Amino acid sequence: MKDLNIKSRHQLRKSQCKLMINEIKNFYEDADTVLNKARFELVCADIYELLFVNGDFLFILIEGKPYFSVKGALKLQPKKNLVTVDTGAVPFIIKGADIMRPGIVSADPGIQKEDKVIIIEEVHGKAIAVGYALIEGEHMIGDSGKAVKIVHRVGDKLWNLQL
Repeated sequence: MKDLNIKSRHQLRKSQCKLMINEIKNFYEDADTVLNKARFELVCADIYELLFVNGDFLFILIEGKPYFSVKGALKLQPKKNLVTVDTGAVPFIIKGADIMRPGIVSADPGIQKEDKVIIIEEVHGKAIAVGYALIEGEHMIGDSGKAVKIVHRVGDKLWNLQL
């Protein structure tokens, strides 16, 4: 596996941190208490923009907006926009497959098409991937079709990132 090429790395100003926290509040209700007075660092690596908080890779910027990395979801344990998959789907997801409707056992009914979502496995309730909803959460359980496009998963280049 090819390592990521770090192009730039810099600490964000206080005003930039406030903007990031405001964006994060849109999908993570504890953002103020968890991220208050944290040190934010933006790392540009190949095609990715990554947001480190106090030295931990917690967020990935998707279209310029922060969203959980898998490690961030594991550490901060968000309660919204969760899609739970059965154990049979896990090996396919780890290899890079998108999420198909038959592998979904539950989904947050508030998920809208194109929302960013966290994929968790049903046995341990741990995050294994993040991506975009291709359909609404209330329609994710079904017999056929793709439900979530994966952006980042356990075992990919971002998961193995060492700085």
